Amino acid sequence: MGSFREVEIVWSERLGSLRNVVRQQVIHRQLTNHTNTASTALDVGCGQGTQAIELAARGVEVTGIDPSRDLLETLAATAKERGVTVETLQGTLEDLDRLVGATKYDLVTAHGLMMYLDDPEAAVSALAARVAGGGTLSITFRNGAALAYRPGLRRQWQRALASFDATTYVNELGAEARAHTLEEMTAWCEASGLQVERWYGVRVLTDGVPADEIPDQHTLADCIAAELEAGSRDPYRHLGSQLHVIARAR
Repeated sequence: MGSFREVEIVWSERLGSLRNVVRQQVIHRQLTNHTNTASTALDVGCGQGTQAIELAARGVEVTGIDPSRDLLETLAATAKERGVTVETLQGTLEDLDRLVGATKYDLVTAHGLMMYLDDPEAAVSALAARVAGGGTLSITFRNGAALAYRPGLRRQWQRALASFDATTYVNELGAEARAHTLEEMTAWCEASGLQVERWYGVRVLTDGVPADEIPDQHTLADCIAAELEAGSRDPYRHLGSQLHVIARAR
C-alpha cells in the first residue's frame, strides 16, 4: 500500500479544507459520546493532533504517536496555543512495544491509519492489546462497501464502475490505499477480545465536494449537524466515506 509519508505535504496543505474539517469534527463528536470516563488515551497515527488535543482539553492524559516529526511539531505548537499537554512519541504501530511498553489505556484511537496498512487484522490486534479492561478502541477505516459512491457523486462514471467490488483505491492525496468492510472490522475486533458498541458513518453528505474546497463559515454548523445525523442513521451511515467503529474491551 501507499505510504502516508509520500503525501504528507498535500495532507498538511488541506487541513483547512471542508472535507477534513467535516471528518475531524464528526469523529470528535462521535467519540465524545463514548469516552466520558476515559482518563488516559493513546492516539496511534495522531498526525497534527486534532483529536489528541481535543481529548487533552477535556482533561484526558494523552500520548500521541506518529512517524512524522513535522506533524508532531505542529501538534506540540497547537497544544501550547490551546494551553494543554500531549505527550508525543515518534514512531509507528510496529514501535508500540518500544515506545510505551506494556502500558494500557482507557482509550486507544487509530483514525486514518488502517487504509495504509498491509495487515489490518494484526493492526487491530496490536491496538486492542493496549486497551485496558473495560476500555475503548476508536478506529476509522475507508468504507469498502461504498467505494463507488464518491466518483458517482462526481459523475466520474468509469471510475465508479471500476470501484464496485474493489478493495483498493487511490485516495484524494494521490496515494494507493486499502478499503475494508464493517463485517471485516467487526470480526477483527471480536477476535481481539473487543465487542463493537456502536458504529457511525463519516463524511456521508459531503464526500463528493472537491478536495480543496474551503468551508463556508456561515453554513458549517448546519453542515456538521447534518453530517452527524446522517452518520448515525440508517441507511445513510452505510454510505460514509469512512466508517467509525467504537469497540469495548470485554
